[in-house]
Amino acid sequence: MRVHFVRNGPSYLPELDAYAQFITAHGHEAHIHDTSTTVPDNAQVVWWICGRVPHAEARRLRDAFQIHEYASASVPPYAWLKDQVKHWTQPRPDFRLFQNAWVRQRLGFADGVPSNLRDMGVALHFLDARETQPQTEAPSLTGNASHAQGDVLANNETGLNAEFDLVYLGEMSRLTPFLPLLQSIHDANRTLLLVGDVPDDLRLALQPSVSCTGRVPHAQVPHHLLRARFGLNLVSNVAPYHQQTSTKLLEYCAVGLPVVSNDYAWVRYFATHFEGNFHLLNDDPETWVFSFGEALDAYPYRVPDVQTLAWPTLLRHLPLWKKLHINASHVSATPSHNSPQPPMPLARERTE
Repeated sequence: MRVHFVRNGPSYLPELDAYAQFITAHGHEAHIHDTSTTVPDNAQVVWWICGRVPHAEARRLRDAFQIHEYASASVPPYAWLKDQVKHWTQPRPDFRLFQNAWVRQRLGFADGVPSNLRDMGVALHFLDARETQPQTEAPSLTGNASHAQGDVLANNETGLNAEFDLVYLGEMSRLTPFLPLLQSIHDANRTLLLVGDVPDDLRLALQPSVSCTGRVPHAQVPHHLLRARFGLNLVSNVAPYHQQTSTKLLEYCAVGLPVVSNDYAWVRYFATHFEGNFHLLNDDPETWVFSFGEALDAYPYRVPDVQTLAWPTLLRHLPLWKKLHINASHVSATPSHNSPQPPMPLARERTE
């Protein structure tokens, strides 16, 4: 079986690597395309990361089992309008995937196409990072607390030997609305590490207490996260961001970092569901210097256990594999790259 993924843009999509590894580990092939034009006419499975799906390409590939995945609802500006356009104009697939129930409801498809929910996961190298990170004792303090998942971290016992107080990972252009908050971090005499490619206009607005790594390979991200004491999760409190999974927060938790976050719907849901305790910032800017000062060290953080969100575990429970005749419980002893599977009829549910 060959599964062709269509990216539909330059967005960071860690799920594509996870899908490819999972599919090849189960004896099949995965191919990732930047655009659909390189997908062959005789493709068996076409997995669209939506985006818009061109009708002409959907017709060209009509003999394939087509999957539409919505890892996110549309983003501003005109987010609701763009979602309505997708609702009414997208070609009808054989199957849909949505990040969560909110995204499914937002898009509002009611055409009988079967669907699953597939939340964001964590790459194994994040979960492994703490086991391989050298541990040193702080000579002036005793009982240097671990960041082990599920532990409540005592006051002043988080990352005693870290280079930075806080680290932020993610799309840097989305930090612009939070510049006043970054100023408060500086005013509280805290240091911040930005992991990722920082646009020039944003870089010029940053204080000297902020350091930037530039673009780094995904496998090296855990190392940079562990250079700091706390993970900083900043997400605009508007649709769709406030209802969707924060990948960076999952990755902070995976490496054992206590989390400081602005307050919004999803982060409260996640903290409740996974029994985490995050330092949620007040919306009042007057409180931020205190929040990043004494309160930063005093807060009783709890880092939730996210082992169940490891990509292999998360994907193994995806019902879609049955429709693709992929046995998710069986791991192939040899990669599929040199031994593609013979074609099989797929469980199609499209009404022509």
